[in-house]
Order: sequence, then structure tokens, then C-alpha cells
Amino acid sequence: MEVAPKLPRSEPRTDKIPSPRIAVVIPCYRVRDKILSVIERIPENVESIICVDDSCPEGSGDFIEAECTDPRVAVVRNPQNLGVGGAMITGYQAALAQHVDIVVKIDGDGQMDPAILPDFVEPLITGLADYTKGNRFFWSKSTRGMPVLRLIGNAGLSFLTKASSGYWRIMDPTNGYTAIHSVALRALPLDRLANRYFFESDMLFRLYNARAVVLDIPMDARYSDEKSSLAIHRVLLPFLLLNLRNLGKRFIYSYFVRDFNIASVMAIVGLPLLIFGVIFGAAEWIESNRLGTTASAGTVMVAALPIIVGLQLILSALSFDLNNQPQIALQNLSRPKILPRPK
Repeated sequence: MEVAPKLPRSEPRTDKIPSPRIAVVIPCYRVRDKILSVIERIPENVESIICVDDSCPEGSGDFIEAECTDPRVAVVRNPQNLGVGGAMITGYQAALAQHVDIVVKIDGDGQMDPAILPDFVEPLITGLADYTKGNRFFWSKSTRGMPVLRLIGNAGLSFLTKASSGYWRIMDPTNGYTAIHSVALRALPLDRLANRYFFESDMLFRLYNARAVVLDIPMDARYSDEKSSLAIHRVLLPFLLLNLRNLGKRFIYSYFVRDFNIASVMAIVGLPLLIFGVIFGAAEWIESNRLGTTASAGTVMVAALPIIVGLQLILSALSFDLNNQPQIALQNLSRPKILPRPK
């Protein structure tokens, strides 16, 4: 009886997978009384903390340099106030110059808990997502202290952003607690991002165009004595117009430039049918009222049928778009594949 030869035992691997280099960017504007507390609570595995003084009238940058002893902290300055988006663009550029792997955004007003930073970073480390963002609406208990007006306004803004960005499964789009992998960050046109309150929504629109995977991270809403400068009644109309602009751009680029599929055909056929039915039906109704007559069954059908068919085609195209979200993280696509050599 033959005895199977003994195979040499493989030695355990001693090399370690390098830990990702993580940077935190903190936009600083009127946060002098809270910024040091935020910095103190940032986890030790964060390699770099970039504080962006966005032309702060309180001199946040000078205050941090004078009072903060954390060696990880570096202060960069915008010569003029550019808003949260402009501050983050400056911070992103500084982080990329440091060749970090992941960049986390935390506000300096104390509303975001640095202790949950690992929750945002983990999906990026494992390759599950390219971009993570907070969601204060995932748990019902998290919204108990949230003002009712903000709840209603955020719901409306969320729907607009879902449509314009293509990420139909996200919520709380204006949440500023985010983390992004450097691969996705380099794929974004940073010089074209919105500078102010539309920044987070515009980020999602640009991420979709890059086909990045976005994931919501449940978190609690934290409110103390600070007042939000984001007034819903002031930004609702600008947000509506900007989201409609992004929706049109995303639709044309995704369904006519980069791809042409069944949703493209359904939209091309469905939209004209719906418009024709509405206009023809309205015109015939006005004419019938003017003459005091009743529209014939044929006239009603000519108006109703295009509306029904057109609406059904548009809803089908929308259903296609709902399932057309990015599935594979960009960082996975960018990694070199190790394939076996052919024998």
C-alpha cells in the first residue's frame, strides 16, 4: 500500500496587511468654543487631523494652533469664506496631498460624535462601499429631539436628492458626517462641487456619475445649544432648482451618453405621450366648456390613452432607475487582479 507523501508544512504568515491611513477634515467657522473638545475625542488610529479655517471671524485657526497640543493637527486657511463645501474642498485637497486612504468629515460644532468614526470607516476598509454618510432617521428614537420643521424639511430634501443623485436607498442627504475612500475622492471633479449648503447633495450626484457605492450609517441626532444656520424656508427653492438641474444632467448622461437601454426607450416614448395627452385633453376640455358641449368618447380616449400609457412607461423607467444603483465599489475595480498563470 502506497503511503501518501508528507507535504511540507507552510509557515504562518508574519507580514501584516497595512492599516489604512485615515485623515479627518474639520471645517471651522464659528466653532472656537467647541473645536478643542471635538479634536480631543477623535480616535487614536486617525493619522491626520486637518482643520480648515474658512476665514472664521473668531480666528479658529490661530486659536487651534495656540491651544491644541495634538501633533496630528494641521491648520489650513481659506483667504475668504467659501462655505462648508469650499472648506471641505480645501481639506480634501490637503488630505490627498498626504496620500491618505480614507478621509472623514466631522463638523467642529460638537453635533457629531467622533467615537462612532469606526462605523463610517469599516465599510470602506472592507471594500463594501466607497462613501459612507450618516443617517439620523434610521432609528425612530434618534429623531425624538429633532425639531418637527427639520424633520419635514429633511424628508422633502431627501426625496429631491434621491431623484437627482440616483441613490434611491439613502436618507438624510444633508448629513455632514461622511467618509470617503481616496479612490472615489480622486474620481470627483473637486473644482466643480457646490461650495455651500448644497455641497453634500452635489457630492452624491458626482459620486453617482463616478459609479461609486454609497452606504448610510445609522447615527443618533445630537442637539445642544447650537443653532443651525440652514434655514429650510430659505434653501428649499434653491435646493429644488439645483436638484432638478442635477436630475436632468444625470438622466441625459446615464441614459443617453454613457448608456442607452430600455429605460431610455421608455422615457423617449412615455414622456411625449404623457405631454400630448395632458395638452390635448386640457385643450379639448376648455373648448367643450366654451361651447357648452360634452366631449365625445373618442376624444376622451385620445386624451386618456396617451396619458395612461405614457405614465406607465415613465413609471417603468423609474423602476429601472431604482435598480440601477452602483453595486461594486470603485476601490475594488481599481485593485489589480491576481490571476493564475495558464498551464
